[in-house]
Amino acid sequence: MFWKKKPKKEKFKAIQLTDQNFGQVVSAAVVPVLVDFYADWCGPCKVLGPIIDELAEENEGRALVVKVDTQNNPGLSQHFKIKSIPTLMFFNRGKFMEQFQGIVPKPNLQEIIDEYIAYNEANPMGE
Repeated sequence: MFWKKKPKKEKFKAIQLTDQNFGQVVSAAVVPVLVDFYADWCGPCKVLGPIIDELAEENEGRALVVKVDTQNNPGLSQHFKIKSIPTLMFFNRGKFMEQFQGIVPKPNLQEIIDEYIAYNEANPMGE
């Protein structure tokens, strides 16, 4: 019957990091990490949000794609000198690699993630 709808599949969401757990998660990651610094009121962040969630799902186990709410985590915003959002930062093996501001197309982000994955596979000991 029409009133017995199938339960919706829960949407995959990128992990939310905070001032408290950011260092532990990012420094311990042996895979590339993409961090999205965003705020709920930010229009471009709302456009980028679903892309970040898709990348998190599609790269699960190969890379870590996470979000940081800048309003609730001012310590991270100050530490990384976040001046505008969205800001995207890439870390590899715990080290900051590069940063982008504004909306970056999904294929470009995936290409960068793939490059870090390939680098890590070619240099398993971090050489």
